[in-house]
Amino acid sequence: MRFLTFSTNHILFSSLFPHFNYRKLMYATELFGVFVVHGVDASPAVASTTLINNKYFKITAFTKPTSHNGVNLRSEKALKPYRCRADANSDFFSVTSSNKSDVDYLGQSTKGDLNVKSEHLEAFGFDGHAALEGPIEEVARSEARQAEDLLKDLGIPSPSSSRNSPRGIFCSRTLNLRSISAIGYDMDYTLIHYNVMAWEGRAYDYCLENLRNMGFPVDGLAFDPNLVIRGLVIDKENGNLVKADRFGYVKRAMHGTKMLSTRAVSEMYGRELVDLRKESRWEFLNTLFSVSEAVAYMQMVDRLDDGTIPADLGPLDYKGLYKAVGKALFWAHVEGRLKSEIMSKPELFVEPDPELPLALLDQKEAGKKLLLITNSDYHYTDKMMRHSFNKFLPNDMSWRDLFDIVIVSARKPEFFQTSHPMYEVVTDEGLMRPCFKAQTGGLYSGGSAQMVENSLGIHGDEILYVGDHIYTDVSQSKVHLRWRTALICRELEEEYNALIGSRSYRESLVELINQKEVVGDLFNQLRLALQRRSKDRPAQTLAATNMNDEDLTDSMQKLLIVMQRLDKKIAPMLEADGELFNSRWGFLSRAGLWDKSHLMRQIEKYADIYTSRVSNFLDYTPFMYFRSQEQNLAHDSYTYYCSQINNEHSS
Repeated sequence: MRFLTFSTNHILFSSLFPHFNYRKLMYATELFGVFVVHGVDASPAVASTTLINNKYFKITAFTKPTSHNGVNLRSEKALKPYRCRADANSDFFSVTSSNKSDVDYLGQSTKGDLNVKSEHLEAFGFDGHAALEGPIEEVARSEARQAEDLLKDLGIPSPSSSRNSPRGIFCSRTLNLRSISAIGYDMDYTLIHYNVMAWEGRAYDYCLENLRNMGFPVDGLAFDPNLVIRGLVIDKENGNLVKADRFGYVKRAMHGTKMLSTRAVSEMYGRELVDLRKESRWEFLNTLFSVSEAVAYMQMVDRLDDGTIPADLGPLDYKGLYKAVGKALFWAHVEGRLKSEIMSKPELFVEPDPELPLALLDQKEAGKKLLLITNSDYHYTDKMMRHSFNKFLPNDMSWRDLFDIVIVSARKPEFFQTSHPMYEVVTDEGLMRPCFKAQTGGLYSGGSAQMVENSLGIHGDEILYVGDHIYTDVSQSKVHLRWRTALICRELEEEYNALIGSRSYRESLVELINQKEVVGDLFNQLRLALQRRSKDRPAQTLAATNMNDEDLTDSMQKLLIVMQRLDKKIAPMLEADGELFNSRWGFLSRAGLWDKSHLMRQIEKYADIYTSRVSNFLDYTPFMYFRSQEQNLAHDSYTYYCSQINNEHSS
């Protein structure tokens, strides 16, 4: 008899027993064949062989102790991991290979899909007539209900419930993880998340120290991370920081550290669009690493405006000032003092995520080749990864054991664009020698994405790259190589919660806007009737034509006063919308009440999926099929409204 061992770090089978019944067991065996549970110091309570659907199953149940020797048996660490024997090499299943793969109805490759071998279909009751008899709609509905029940009993969150949470993985373009052969990761702010106040605060301090040495007045300045958010754009010509919508229209702006009024924004940018291709003027804040530079620059704009910057520094405009701040921050990194401080006390700067190594371990054990591709140097990478990974990995594994290929000093985005020499790091001291092809388990410096593809024998959309930088990581790997892409944006968790907290506020705001729209519609019709009357033409309807002049003007005056009062109520509410996330800039992904921000447009364009942290993959399995959601169009609400009206009339 062949047994399937079904146990992982993420499934607490003990939670199944309060609701245990043979119906759900039968569903599990329909999926997996034979079901055997392993516990920790649990005594067998039932051991029998049961006949279900003409198939024999050995059912071993266990008593459910809550603790043993002080160990909580409900915790993940209390479970001893067992490797599943019903894998791709079993007699029951086969995996679709590259040369036999097709595309499904959504255009995704079927490579990596698991199939039941044809000789076992009849034995398992999947002949299409017995176990699955009836219309597929009814069969699917029944199976879906049973699947939901079993997931609930196993204590496993369903992908749909995970998606509706701050730590969901959100899909812009459909992605079949089963067809992905290799997953590459950036390190900084991707695999390693830094405390922004600590890391960027120290970068800011070193930047100001260098500015002081250059002769700039920096006394009295302090790091304020709330001054900026990711996705804003620096206007180097005007000394402004702006937030644009998806079309490039500026919605909010700040000169120095002072927010500009709506009128000032309109006068300055009303006829101008933000164009990120004009790099001499616009600088997009792609990543959290941009925070310290943006804060320092906007504060120095104030110093330039008030005339406190010494004249002996030469004639400075806003663009020249930006170069000076950038140079000061660049030297803060080049000097090495910042990274040396972080390496000496990583616990002060790094926010550990115990679940992250387990998510990568799942991917590796599922047959994915894992790559680390970072711009950081070898010594810094090794220190950060050892600190963040090794203590959370099982069986004395180290972070290097997770990755098939590690590339440091990658020089992204050029890594994705052109070819550079590759060197193998051969000693712990970082000594290197030239090489032309990466080998599994190797550690390298430089090179190019094409070298990685050739070394692995996989190309294009078989590779998923995960990073936090929209341009360096996500955009360039997609544009030049057609890799699939995932963006890490930690702020999503805070924004998600802020949107939930703002729901009633936004509903009230929308209600006021809708009321003004209805009042405005009537006002406009009366105004048109008055206009036609002045030209001796009939109004739109007989009733409107028969209105006397006094009633017409009185109604218009009343409606106009109502709209003006509504405007006074709506304007400050719109200004305050999103202040739960950031009091100056509002929500990360929104520009105005309904529209998307320029950042969100970049994410949708270049990132197939996006999420707040890599460990979120833990709830989705390495076999997840991410489907993009329906994209609402401007006319969708009207078609829905018309369908509702038609349904009411037909009934």
